[in-house]
Amino acid sequence: MSIVGDPRDPVYRPGPAPLRARLPILGGTLEYVHDPLATMARRYRDHGPVSELSFLGATWTALICPDACQVALRNADKAFANGPGWGYLVGPFFDRGLMLLDFAEHHHYRLIMQEAFTRPRLEGYARRLAPLVESGISAWSPDRAFEIYPALKSHTLDLATEVFMGGAEYAEPGEIERVNQAFVDCVQAANGYVRSTALPFTKWGRAARGRRLLEDFLRRHLPARRATPGEDLFSALCQVADASGGIDDADIINQMIFLLMAAHDTTTSTVTSMVYELGRDPEWQERCRRQCLELGPSPTLAQIEETTDLDLVMKETLRLHPPVPVLARRAVKDTEVLGVPIPEGRLVSVMPLLSHHMPEYWTDPELFDPERFSAERREDKSHRYAWEPFGGGVHKCLGMIFANLESKLVLSALLRHFEWSVPLDYVPPMKNDSLPYPGDGLPVSLRPLTTARAL
Repeated sequence: MSIVGDPRDPVYRPGPAPLRARLPILGGTLEYVHDPLATMARRYRDHGPVSELSFLGATWTALICPDACQVALRNADKAFANGPGWGYLVGPFFDRGLMLLDFAEHHHYRLIMQEAFTRPRLEGYARRLAPLVESGISAWSPDRAFEIYPALKSHTLDLATEVFMGGAEYAEPGEIERVNQAFVDCVQAANGYVRSTALPFTKWGRAARGRRLLEDFLRRHLPARRATPGEDLFSALCQVADASGGIDDADIINQMIFLLMAAHDTTTSTVTSMVYELGRDPEWQERCRRQCLELGPSPTLAQIEETTDLDLVMKETLRLHPPVPVLARRAVKDTEVLGVPIPEGRLVSVMPLLSHHMPEYWTDPELFDPERFSAERREDKSHRYAWEPFGGGVHKCLGMIFANLESKLVLSALLRHFEWSVPLDYVPPMKNDSLPYPGDGLPVSLRPLTTARAL
């Protein structure tokens, strides 16, 4: 989860030439999947902040470092579009989601969808989430090698079913399990080497079936959410659509599928990484636990926002391990970044991950140091785009507050029920064939918190 070598100089250390020189078709893909951060560091060192690479059968322009990322994320001359960029990776499966819309159309839908993330609605989501998180986490069985990633993935899928779709009470037997698998298949298609939906056993083939299943599920249950709305996101989007008149049923389904992807996998990744870091740092784990024990099992949105230590840990974890290390764009006209020309039609890879590890902006960047985000230090202010785990510009994550809320509620419940540890020399073998995740499930020594300490 970090660059191997001197932690004080992760960007400029000597290293081998990029694989692209030896494997022009798959070289960039294989190198990235093996180690994204080291790949970015080598490319920045050898080729500068703007360079070409081969990835998934196409030529991309890589933007590395805050100055280069800023140009694409601010997009002042509207030269970069999200839809045809992300569309190359996940477009067939998350088509028409907010992340894949651009310019006036994106602005139109974003304004409408903001109504699903107002303060009162977020407070409602918190009320619904808190007891579900508590009952799910409290039922876990401690183990010396508890695999935290699959447990969290299962739990957050359950939460998505309840809080996003209004629960499983109207689903057929086994339907929610099929929906969950369909969703996973769609997410995992992003790095599919065979990019055709015609072949049923490829990642793209499975994702195409998954997309059809998700559309059918949501379309069948949409009338019930409209007729008897609750405090779930599906109900909120139905109400927003009816009130605005600017979003139809097909739009609701498209946005629901996108929001499930955007919220679920990123939350799982964030909490997994927080567990990893706190398992290696008992002092910070205890600091956060003290705050969470004071909250109790049903904290409100306002109370969660006041957990300052938990907030520092979350920000530092997102710096070290952002769930989305690369953002996709496509140039819709000839442009340039830092003096380097980018032709119309070129796919562009915006790589904020390396910005999070550059010693120009962060003190000892490979160290877990939540205090760097404290009011006294605020190292994230060293450059406006030094820390961008939620993206930037007009496409900055719409559900950022909701994602923070869910992640903190899950970690808070973990801290109130358990303590855990991770060996200091343990580095999980990361898989990067979609969003990054630990290939071994990230085993931790999970122990119940003693009754005396929990009181």
